[in-house]
Amino acid sequence: MEILAKTRKPCPHCGEINAVLAQESYDRADCGSCGKSLLDTQPIELTDETFEKHVANSEIPVIVDFWATWCGPCRVMAPLFEEAAARFALKARFVKVDSDEEPATSNRFKLISIPTFVALKNNKEVGRKLGAMSAEELHAWVGQFVGQT
Repeated sequence: MEILAKTRKPCPHCGEINAVLAQESYDRADCGSCGKSLLDTQPIELTDETFEKHVANSEIPVIVDFWATWCGPCRVMAPLFEEAAARFALKARFVKVDSDEEPATSNRFKLISIPTFVALKNNKEVGRKLGAMSAEELHAWVGQFVGQT
């Protein structure tokens, strides 16, 4: 009898961890808690209160975009970040933190400029990139944390 491997996937809506059969692609995967799709690729806007719940137990890398509404380069990066989230669906979680609105989380990461992108694995920082970049640069940077480019 073959035992199928499972991986833990956090729900992008409620943050609950779901045991999902490990496979290369998925047609459908719903959260066992809230019933919404685990395949939603939109980056999640997090607050100081929700940040830890969404990143602490994630088995997949978490890519954080620290941004602000007044920041021109941040606005330029927003659609590229959404595109990367769709490309790396279920391989990385993409979250956004408004650095002006969420000072505790911003201070935790000692931001010196925005946009700042932080890669987390097992709730530990494993990479950081400052400033705007092209879609190709963003994909390559994220790819190193999920094992593909």
